[in-house]
Amino acid sequence: MQKLIIKIGESVSWLNLLLTLIVFVIVVCRYAFGLSWVWLQELSIYIHALIFMSAAAYTLQADQHVKVDVLSYKLSEKMNSGLKKIGVVLFLWPTCVLIFYQSWSYVVNSWHVLETSTDPNGLPGIFLLKTLLLVYPSLLFMQGLLILLKKEPISD
Repeated sequence: MQKLIIKIGESVSWLNLLLTLIVFVIVVCRYAFGLSWVWLQELSIYIHALIFMSAAAYTLQADQHVKVDVLSYKLSEKMNSGLKKIGVVLFLWPTCVLIFYQSWSYVVNSWHVLETSTDPNGLPGIFLLKTLLLVYPSLLFMQGLLILLKKEPISD
């Protein structure tokens, strides 16, 4: 499970370069040449969503999420680890279950009709984008399980 989350995070991180290039092309074409393509703008949204939602568990695994360390700098490593585990059970998992539950019918309906963009010349495959609403909480839930199973230092 850990290797899967790391592999996904490292793979998706390369999409940041592609996203930067696409946004650069969009801006140059729009302001220098007066050109605009809906499909290219939608592609930037798809890639941004893919990066954010697929790499969230990887970011959690690397302990790089934005947080307010009001207490952690004063606590021991063992206490911090315990707080993380409490956070997983009280906050992360309920949020993941809620997102997954609330998104399920939305995603299933999108797959049922193979939803596409409503904009002319938009991208097909909105149903694939919406599937990230299930992938995102699933990966975070798995990473929470890994945090709970993590062996703690004996000393402290």
